[in-house]
Amino acid sequence: MKKHLFAVALLAAAPVLSSCITSQDTPVAAAQPVVDDDAYCRANAGEAGTSAYVACRKDRDVGATRSSASMEKAHRNLAESMLNSGH
Repeated sequence: MKKHLFAVALLAAAPVLSSCITSQDTPVAAAQPVVDDDAYCRANAGEAGTSAYVACRKDRDVGATRSSASMEKAHRNLAESMLNSGH
């Protein structure tokens, strides 16, 4: 019984412990170059302080938040899949 619980705990912790999890069922973030938000918005929306610049920075923040939430959801789904596939 203890070995079974240890195996379940290990499977549940695997996504947290691994920095690079890939699976056919799990979307993997495309390798995109890291671009400084300030530099991006200055180049595409104008000088800092303008309404276009502020909107650009806000859009980039929202996009980053959505990306993080999507990755967390993918990790949770993978962990659940790993736990449920053994039954």
